[in-house]
Amino acid sequence: MAKSSSPVSGVAERYAQSLFELSRDEGSIEVMEKELKQFQLLIGENADFRRLVESPAFTSEEQLRAVSAVVEAVKPLPLLGNTLKVVAENRRLAILPQIITAFIELARAERGEVQAEVTSALALTSEQRKELSAALSSYSGKTVSMEETVDPAILGGLVVRIGSRQVDTSLRTKLNSLKLALKEVG
Repeated sequence: MAKSSSPVSGVAERYAQSLFELSRDEGSIEVMEKELKQFQLLIGENADFRRLVESPAFTSEEQLRAVSAVVEAVKPLPLLGNTLKVVAENRRLAILPQIITAFIELARAERGEVQAEVTSALALTSEQRKELSAALSSYSGKTVSMEETVDPAILGGLVVRIGSRQVDTSLRTKLNSLKLALKEVG
């Protein structure tokens, strides 16, 4: 996991690391990751919960009451429920998305996986997906889980990002390079 100089991300990473270590001790990393992804979806899809997480207007007591009600309704693993309550009580709900992301990265690293973000002009076929996954696994030396997006604006080719490295073979980028080269010649 890349280290950041941001104090907020450092706090999020510490929460995630603690949650990860406790989950590993319980043997519940996989279940914890699944439940955290559900909370990630909840933040993205539920405007009220997102407002609770993002807004500094709520007091720690209000956040704790609301999170306790969510925990009671959702019934996540006790470790996750307690962690969410501690995060709320400490007025750290704003970094919950970063905590979730950091935990998922730790879980992937534990499994020997790396995340690849793949952007293509058209949806990949299962054969293309399999070939690309094999090539990326060979390149990285790890198992690759791919997050795919379709962006017709790239016209063709792929943009692949693994960690801080990006390979852009999109037709749009090639055309822009050609356009610049022609301007320099003319």
